[in-house]
Amino acid sequence: MSERSSAADGAPAVRVAAGSRRERRAQRALDEIRAAATDARVLEMGPTGVRSHEPLVLLTRDGRTAFHPAPVAGRLESLVETLERGGLPTDGAAAVVEHGSEPASLPTPDDGPLSVGRRRVLGRCGWVDPAAVPDESAAELATERPEAARGRVREIGIRGRGRGDWSADDPIAAEWDLAREAAESGDGGGTTADDAQAPVVVVNANDSDDRNETDRLLLEAAPGEVLDGALAVGELIGADDVVVYCNEADDQARERVHEAARNVAETAEDRLGRAARPEVVVGPNRYIAGEPTMALEAMEGNDRLEARLRPPSPTEHGLYGRPTVVHTPRTMAQVRRAMLHPEEFDADDADPGTRLLTATGDVDATATVELPTGGSLEDVREAVDLEGRFKMACVGGQFGGFTRSLSQSPSAPALEGAGLGTEGVVELLNEGRCVLATAGRRARFAKEENCGRCVTCRQGTIQLTEMLRDVYDGAYEDAKIRELSRVMGETSICEFGRSAVRPAVTGMREFETEVTAHAEGRCPSGECEAGGKR
Repeated sequence: MSERSSAADGAPAVRVAAGSRRERRAQRALDEIRAAATDARVLEMGPTGVRSHEPLVLLTRDGRTAFHPAPVAGRLESLVETLERGGLPTDGAAAVVEHGSEPASLPTPDDGPLSVGRRRVLGRCGWVDPAAVPDESAAELATERPEAARGRVREIGIRGRGRGDWSADDPIAAEWDLAREAAESGDGGGTTADDAQAPVVVVNANDSDDRNETDRLLLEAAPGEVLDGALAVGELIGADDVVVYCNEADDQARERVHEAARNVAETAEDRLGRAARPEVVVGPNRYIAGEPTMALEAMEGNDRLEARLRPPSPTEHGLYGRPTVVHTPRTMAQVRRAMLHPEEFDADDADPGTRLLTATGDVDATATVELPTGGSLEDVREAVDLEGRFKMACVGGQFGGFTRSLSQSPSAPALEGAGLGTEGVVELLNEGRCVLATAGRRARFAKEENCGRCVTCRQGTIQLTEMLRDVYDGAYEDAKIRELSRVMGETSICEFGRSAVRPAVTGMREFETEVTAHAEGRCPSGECEAGGKR
């Protein structure tokens, strides 16, 4: 199914956009709307990324769309009746947007959470059929004009996005070159057949950190675009296979990727001149299973997940010994956008493009927004309502860094320079949060969840957890903690060990007085009581 075949045909339409976490509520809304509709088309869409709006009911007629977030049960029938009588139900709408007859992307309101950022990669989320094949194809461009497609990504300097990306925060074009060279030289491994040496493209969408909804959102709302980007990468490196690696707990994302893959296969012969059917596999719902080399271990069926030694890199010797390019859905979406709309990217930027960020923490409901890398993290606060007074933010997910300010830009160089993480999560935390307790919980998570392959991570996380506990007993040895973090950061095999120390280090840097107070037997935030919470 193409976008064109599922696009508006002039008839009034009702779209229901919702994510899997509110599936029952969304299903009730769909049932009520379908029972009331006679002439209007009723369309089920993926989420927009704004949880407070779900299910979001979008009613469209004559180039105008009314936005009704989370409407109460029983009101939907009257909304549909007004639409079918020739009107547009605007009473109680959060926004009414005028647009062309068949907009390709979600019409953006002037205010509210959906107005935050640029919504380029997120543009179709909540507006198009999640399983539809995009009319505009980067894979087709890569097939017909490979040098142009490759040149755009290279010249723009697109960087990887997400801890599951082998090129996380680094320009990706060099990895593509390495994969092609490894395949051509036969250094990629394999057995005997020539096709065993062909590269593989892996879309690593296995992220068990519930804070991060960026990749899950793309797979639930716009998997066709992710697959189109992956097929484009495959065309440019000569890959025979594209594999989407999903988390076993993300049922809706996996189902929508399966459906989109079937539709892609139906159009591949016409577009690419060959059969192409992306494969979908599942991996365990474990944090370490998202690390690129442990993802490959899981995909090969290994029960024990351990980070692979490097070199060689997966690009040279990856899935079943074949050269493998590993990117996240976020990266694939950026690649596709860069190939098709290079005018939106400034090659002079250190980190061109946009970055997806999930605003979460002490908020009414999470929201995933798309910010330009030259913008400010502060903008995420416009998409959510903070419960209580703002104290700090943890930027970067499970092993993010603490900061008092969100004045940084979302670009990878800016975040790294500030000691923060680039994973795509901004947790807004209120005054009831204790930085020591929060850092301690993350250190304990690292101790319990590391793969155990390297000594510095296996033993270092144990020592880090004990040192943070000792603060409650009056033993605050910040110099030892900083030295331990330096050793782990420099000698751990994978990013797990290198980033596991970030919460403790940034917490001590930003809130040293608060940490010291715990050594004196008090918790300024009140979250810890007499050292009882460790």
